[in-house]
Amino acid sequence: MKKSLGEKIFTIVNTVFLLCLCIVTIYPLYYVIVYSLNEGLDSLKGGLYLWPRELTLFNYEFVLGNGVVQNAYKITFGRTVLGTLLGLIVTTLTAYGLSFKKLPYRKQIMYIVLIPMLFNGGIIPYYIQLANLKLIDTFWVYVIPNMFNIWNMFVIMRFFSDIPTSLREAAVVDGASEMTIFMKVILPLSKPVLAAIGLFVAVYHWNDWYSGAFFINSTKLITVQTYLQRIFEANNMSLITSNSAIIAEAAVRESQTSQMTVTSVKMAAVVIGTLPILCVYPFVQKHFVKGMLIGSVKE
Repeated sequence: MKKSLGEKIFTIVNTVFLLCLCIVTIYPLYYVIVYSLNEGLDSLKGGLYLWPRELTLFNYEFVLGNGVVQNAYKITFGRTVLGTLLGLIVTTLTAYGLSFKKLPYRKQIMYIVLIPMLFNGGIIPYYIQLANLKLIDTFWVYVIPNMFNIWNMFVIMRFFSDIPTSLREAAVVDGASEMTIFMKVILPLSKPVLAAIGLFVAVYHWNDWYSGAFFINSTKLITVQTYLQRIFEANNMSLITSNSAIIAEAAVRESQTSQMTVTSVKMAAVVIGTLPILCVYPFVQKHFVKGMLIGSVKE
């Protein structure tokens, strides 16, 4: 079918707009990569747009050679894996129980679950609660408070509600227990939504700097994102405090070499902190898109 003039114009305008949107979205990250691969003092001259002028890996060698960064990566990976696993287990079990419409006191439980989603107690009561639970300055402050997410629970519960009850009834007739039904019937059918929610939870754990900044005092327990946050706060070397020992080391190294500046170290750290998520996302994208579309169309 031949396109009309209006359709051709729309296609051209839409294509140009999407290309511009891609450039605006991708170029900032590309610029960070280019800057991080260029010698620090040379970058201060400006004019870095498409590729490095003085190619070097020194910025990455410094960041990856820092013991604090290596430990921060271990903490971040451990938190992401354990937090995602426990988060999916707790959220999925809760969603499965509340997906039964005949569950006693289901309506009251839903109200109790919904209230914290609408009303927040504030950072000070939250800090006091974590302190009373002995979670401050421990690894578990990253995991335990984030084991349950109300919004994720509603998404999974909606998916469970759309599974035909005849499947569960057939399993009951065959003598399957509730746990068997959940493990061998419900979960295999729920892979798309679990992959989508798992990605959400993993990205949250990987990108969260807030918990480390407010609830962690020891540099041995900070995550990569908290490391980045402390770097970007230390714009002036004279303002670095004892809590920013990471940047203090950078200042010493900077005085010893002409290749590195604080900004170039920041850029390299940003790339290192972002790269793992960028590498994982393409492999789970199909599950992510399918999981988000589930329940959006009603028949």
